[in-house]
Amino acid sequence: MRPVPAIASLGAFVHEGVSGFGRFTVFAGLTLRNLAVHPAHSLRWRLLGPQLYAVGVLSIPVVAITGAFIGMILSLEGYYQFAAIGQQDRMGGIINVSVVKQIGPVLAAVMVAGRVGGALAAELGTMRVTEQLDAMRAMAADPEQHLVVPRVVACTLMTPLLTVYSNMLGSLGAWLVTVKIYGVSGEDYWFWTAQFVTWREPVGGLVKSVFFGLAIGLVACYKGFNCRPGAAGVGQAATASFVSSFMAIIMINLVLAQFINKLVQWAYPDLPSVFG
Repeated sequence: MRPVPAIASLGAFVHEGVSGFGRFTVFAGLTLRNLAVHPAHSLRWRLLGPQLYAVGVLSIPVVAITGAFIGMILSLEGYYQFAAIGQQDRMGGIINVSVVKQIGPVLAAVMVAGRVGGALAAELGTMRVTEQLDAMRAMAADPEQHLVVPRVVACTLMTPLLTVYSNMLGSLGAWLVTVKIYGVSGEDYWFWTAQFVTWREPVGGLVKSVFFGLAIGLVACYKGFNCRPGAAGVGQAATASFVSSFMAIIMINLVLAQFINKLVQWAYPDLPSVFG
């Protein structure tokens, strides 16, 4: 008896998903192994420097614009709700704790995934399609060590720095609208920011951003190394890189948010729940 087409399709989908995750796990393991075994070779400035520039410096404009406008939008949307209960003076604390814990790291990572991840997947995919990767292997050069490790390290290092930049611009954007447009006292804005934002919130956001950057680099390089032949395959790899990176960012954020909250509650059992 032939299997029902719907069941067969579901089985094929599940099989492809599980096998794809297995291939990605092997790829990530080899990348981290190369980094651990040959760090001096993989992190030479000739290989790492251009990637740091491409991932970090060239991403500053889009991260700055996104961070600033998100801060302004939060102020515009939240002011009347806070004013209705007479709490508009505390907007700085609420907005900034949201920015540094969740919005800033996630948005910075999404911008890196969109601007950098797609470009990395397309670049490596083109090299695969034009058989440059095979040529490197024929010359006894390890493409994972020369191409993947520097790009993954660059994403891992630069995403936290871009997160700091996004947080700063988001806070300044919220200050601009809250203080300069709605007339809330600047002293109150920064006072309540200091009350709500302790060292735990930005540190937690930066820890998340490290894992976001690592996931973006690994996913983008994996998609590029395993793209299908032809120009269409390169385009599909770039698109799949962004979609997969975005999903990874969301899932990692959920897991780390719960883990960090539990860790803070364990370390500071008397901490008020608003900081948990």
